[in-house]
Amino acid sequence: MQAVLRFPEISPEIFAISLFGMEFALRWYALAYIAGILIAWRLAVAAVRRPQLWPGDAAPMTAQQVEDLLTWIILGVILGGRLGFVLFYQPAYYLANPAEILMVWQGGMAFHGGLLGVVAAAWIYAARHGIGRLQMADLVAHTVPPGLLLGRLANFINAELWGRPSDLPWAVIFPGAAAQDCPDVVGLCARHPSQLYEAALEGVLLGALVLWLVWRRGALKRPGMVTGVFLAGYGLARFIVEFFRQPDAQFVSLGNPLGLAWQINGYGLTMGQALSLPMIALGLWLILRARQAAA
Repeated sequence: MQAVLRFPEISPEIFAISLFGMEFALRWYALAYIAGILIAWRLAVAAVRRPQLWPGDAAPMTAQQVEDLLTWIILGVILGGRLGFVLFYQPAYYLANPAEILMVWQGGMAFHGGLLGVVAAAWIYAARHGIGRLQMADLVAHTVPPGLLLGRLANFINAELWGRPSDLPWAVIFPGAAAQDCPDVVGLCARHPSQLYEAALEGVLLGALVLWLVWRRGALKRPGMVTGVFLAGYGLARFIVEFFRQPDAQFVSLGNPLGLAWQINGYGLTMGQALSLPMIALGLWLILRARQAAA
């Protein structure tokens, strides 16, 4: 197998310093989280400062409340993302090693878990402050794609979450023994750059669609519409990319080389696809509900 693209020599660390015998490093992945949160915050503030975007020309929150909500969102992302990874992908391992559950610095975050964490945090905040839940959901949903774009680019720089072996011209030869472990390949193993597929679908296309709906089509005036488009769009994008993404190692076996988490007679779904189906269904239901309410 040959590929025209070799993995670029980009260090996962932007810089590292040693203090008091300990090394501290700023990694691209951490910077992606920070930048994504800051962009989301500014988009949310801009939206609440434009009351004409909202039903009755009245924003559901103030800029100060958006800043307060940010702390809740950060906690929801971290706790939900970590617990989602533990419960969805490696429950047996962490049941045997519970002390490692909170070791987030060792890696292991799940988007679907992070989403549930954000939903829970926003739901509690909305209830405490008497804010419409669907309007808050719309506000948060339209700010997420830039963070997804940056996160997937960071995954690529980290040479992680790569795709299945491929001989397409844009396949990439990722470094590391795990990436080069391709039983049916002689020589260097090239793989789908599935991180970039997700960056394009979840970050660029979905982000452009959601921002267009909010700032050009007045979608925030129909509570639930933006949230529905985001959920259905992300779920569909992730479902598609799962066909090219290398399955999680814990699901791969000799009898299950595709890494299907749910299967019958060799046909089934990966864990990512199984978790995306409820998102697609809920998103479509919210879109239909918003359209009917506006009719």
